[in-house]
Amino acid sequence: MSTHPVNVSGISPSTTEAQLHDFFTIDRIETPEKSTAVIHFEKSSAAKTALMLNGGTLDGATLSVTSDVAHQDEEKTSKDPLDQSDKPRAGIAAEYLAKGYVLSDHILERAIEMDNKQGISKRFLNYFHSLDTSLGARTLGPDQTISGKVQETVTAAAQQAKTVDEQKGISKAATDYYTRAIASPLGQKVRSFYTSTSKQVQDIHEEARRIAEQHKLAEHKDPATSTGTSGEKTETTGGSEEKPSTST
Repeated sequence: MSTHPVNVSGISPSTTEAQLHDFFTIDRIETPEKSTAVIHFEKSSAAKTALMLNGGTLDGATLSVTSDVAHQDEEKTSKDPLDQSDKPRAGIAAEYLAKGYVLSDHILERAIEMDNKQGISKRFLNYFHSLDTSLGARTLGPDQTISGKVQETVTAAAQQAKTVDEQKGISKAATDYYTRAIASPLGQKVRSFYTSTSKQVQDIHEEARRIAEQHKLAEHKDPATSTGTSGEKTETTGGSEEKPSTST
């Protein structure tokens, strides 16, 4: 099976292979020297997202992430499972920050630029719309959406979402981060972050804080099962997931 490699250098002497696996979320690493490695991804889009992390910090060292070839985003059919590579790059960057990794504002700007050039994946937009629709139907009635109900004013939107959440306990019962997020008082802002390319660096930092807070709450509820932003194991740049959360 062919893979899509990227070259990583500047690795700290104290960084373990396990840390590299966690940072890049991949299956195979070649380490010709201690400070360098060749990371292999199954998907071209995962390798492309890894290149976005050039200049990121791991274990106190600044990594150089390069490639000898240009990696492209794959064309996908509607039958393909939704995975990390369908997420906006800004969302993936927010997940990195939420996990405690250090990414410079230049990297965050790079993520925003990639989203602006590529647009938001139709498959991810469809997923988000389905959440909006199903949540609206459960809380507001048939043919209702959370986003459609809260367009009137920002204040009304926040109060509407808060009231719905208190009455139905959506955020407490939901296992998916996105469902909990759009059912919160900040739901409209979260929805805009993931479905629009109009973002600023500060928006990524704000989303990272929301993800980190949700993860802490999930850990408090069930320490044994909380391993990612969706309540299940979260992938960051490589591979696919059972539930959409973050791999490219």
